[in-house]
Amino acid sequence: MKGFGNMMKEAQRLQQQMAALQEEVGKKKVEATAGGGMVTVEANGKQEILSIKIDPEVINRDDAQMLEDLVLAACNEALRKSRELVQQELGKLTGGLKLPGLGM
Repeated sequence: MKGFGNMMKEAQRLQQQMAALQEEVGKKKVEATAGGGMVTVEANGKQEILSIKIDPEVINRDDAQMLEDLVLAACNEALRKSRELVQQELGKLTGGLKLPGLGM
């Protein structure tokens, strides 16, 4: 049963690496903009929005819909970049293998 013991050790090592990766990626940040930089959103590797900056020039009481659309677009792009960051970091750990259940 040496093979099974080695597999268990390898699984534990991978689990520890995954935990360290999640912590490391959670500290990384990505940024996305919309409207030519009028709205800027920052997110982390945990897919959490950290900040939203809005250029005062885009604030118009008569066109709130445009501002809402810009914020939504920037948030979605920041979250997409965050997921991409996680996949890149995960690819380093798994050597590019697509392993089910290892997404963050």
